[in-house]
Amino acid sequence: MPERNRANTTEDVETFAFQAEIAQLMSLIINTFYSNKEIFLRELVSNSSDALDKIRYESLTDPSRLESCKDLKIDITPDQHARTLTITDSGIGMTKADLINNLGTIAKSGTKAFMEALQAGADISMIGQFGVGFYSAYLVSEKVTVITKHNDDEQYIWESAAGGSFTVKPDLGESIGRGTKVILHLKEDQSEYTEEKRIKEVVKKHSQFIGYPITLYVQKQREKEVDLEEGENIEEVDTAEDKDKPQIEDIGADEDEDTKESKNKRKKKVKEKYTDVQELNKTKPIWTRNPDDITNEGVMESSTKASLTIGRTIWLSNTSQLRGDAAAEQDPEGHPQKPGQKCLDLFTEISEDKENYKKFYEQFSKNIKLGIHEDAQNRKKLSELLRYYTSNSADEMVSLKDYVSRMKENQKHIYYITGETKEQVANSAFVERLRKAGLEVIYMIEPIDEYCVQQLKEYDGKNLVSVTKEGLELPEDEEEKKKQEEFNTKYENLCKIMKDILDKKVEKVAVSNRLVASPCCIVTSTYGWTANMERIMKSQALRDHSTMGYMTAKKHLEINPVHPIIETLREKAEADKNDKAVKDLVILLFETSLLSSGFTLEDPQTHANRIYRMIKLGLGIDDDGSPEDDIPLPEEDMPVLEGDDDDTSRMEEVD
Repeated sequence: MPERNRANTTEDVETFAFQAEIAQLMSLIINTFYSNKEIFLRELVSNSSDALDKIRYESLTDPSRLESCKDLKIDITPDQHARTLTITDSGIGMTKADLINNLGTIAKSGTKAFMEALQAGADISMIGQFGVGFYSAYLVSEKVTVITKHNDDEQYIWESAAGGSFTVKPDLGESIGRGTKVILHLKEDQSEYTEEKRIKEVVKKHSQFIGYPITLYVQKQREKEVDLEEGENIEEVDTAEDKDKPQIEDIGADEDEDTKESKNKRKKKVKEKYTDVQELNKTKPIWTRNPDDITNEGVMESSTKASLTIGRTIWLSNTSQLRGDAAAEQDPEGHPQKPGQKCLDLFTEISEDKENYKKFYEQFSKNIKLGIHEDAQNRKKLSELLRYYTSNSADEMVSLKDYVSRMKENQKHIYYITGETKEQVANSAFVERLRKAGLEVIYMIEPIDEYCVQQLKEYDGKNLVSVTKEGLELPEDEEEKKKQEEFNTKYENLCKIMKDILDKKVEKVAVSNRLVASPCCIVTSTYGWTANMERIMKSQALRDHSTMGYMTAKKHLEINPVHPIIETLREKAEADKNDKAVKDLVILLFETSLLSSGFTLEDPQTHANRIYRMIKLGLGIDDDGSPEDDIPLPEEDMPVLEGDDDDTSRMEEVD
């Protein structure tokens, strides 16, 4: 193709903007610190393997598809001088439309799902499971160039430095035949990925069982003996000032030899560059080999950390895995069993060994919960694998099956609470009444639990109920129900007064059935976020502010009818509902319960000023001349506290 030597003109280059979600993902990858950057190579090699699978499948029905390049392979070429790492495959390649759509302008469903998973506590290493593994290249690259050739299109170059856009242009340079070449222009501090040892280490760790040969091409230097050219004098070369000239030794002549025969024996050593070619994945995947041919040493050599821990191996038929045909094993009903189902069966088997499963769960609990979030088909089976601490389990994690087996006779629901730590949720006001009644509460203390439980709404016919949300139903006898109705009537007026004071800060104020020692708490609506979920979402750098608007927790204030603070407040409110001290105390109770319920304050300083002024009143300190009096505060947000003796005595009464 003679035109390939023609230089690209400016008109050939097209610039495209990344789709918004992809731009967000790339920003997250580039600007967030991740220690596990090496996974980028695993993802790019995996993409190459997928591309090779696709062209191989096409060739099964049309062998001519392989004529442009018959060898199915993956090549890795580092260049320390240029600080680049190139991954080349002879796979299916991409058309121009594929380049534009797949690498930038069309957001895959996995893009948003992966960002949500990261927010839920997933690790960056899971990026490949969401189909966006290509973008992991920006963990180590300041710029990425993709050269690709599809059988049905011309050769093109895609390039981006991740600044919100990418370019696509025809490639008129050397033809790659068919496939894709990804050139990573590495960041200055990531040059380790041009080193032979580091590349081999990463490939062995993550990609040694790829089904196509992975070949490493490294430029090296070596010494080579060559004949001394006729008329060339060793001494002249040795004393030359040009240090770049080759080093020469007299290795075949004595001092007094000057015959033609002795000259033929005179040699010199020169340094030459050559390409060292090494296949990195000669080992056949152990699970695709005949079990009879495997030694214990082979298992140990091929095992990952996880398989060493659990001491189990899944054997798959190589032909059934690659062809997907009838050679696959079948379930009891005669249907083909693929590898995912076999894994679930294995996990179930492992769970029967408590000690082994404890080690397994420590490593893979996030993956199981992510599966529950995404995999509706296997959700029920995966739920059997969950383990949690509970209010009755001390330091032992228990299954949902264990929980259900010890539910009280009149208990209808599975109760749970989400939070940051085991200690925090165990001491929460929300579990006071349940613990007193002997009702077990599951402690969900990983961020991903918030996402998992949104999908796992029931287990064994029992609904999972959050103890931090409105409408909590507890097993009650007739006497308890009657007492609750009396409390509702008795405190109806106080609830109305408190709602008027708090106005839009809460949706409603109600008498609680879940408190014992605390005067009040903030619960959320049934379908809104919990306080813990709101905290998780607010902490995300790339959060969707439009979502925050309608998903932010809808707050209900619940009061404890048997607490002396609430009882005294009721008496004062009924005596004078316009009493400023009542208003001040209601706001203080609300803000304090926000904190104890796991929420954050929108204006912590105003709350702090309220506390300081209440402390002053308690100590009998005159407000006149205080420095904070010079700071203007809105009266609506900072009610004026009365500083006379009556207010002080009233506060002491409430205490």
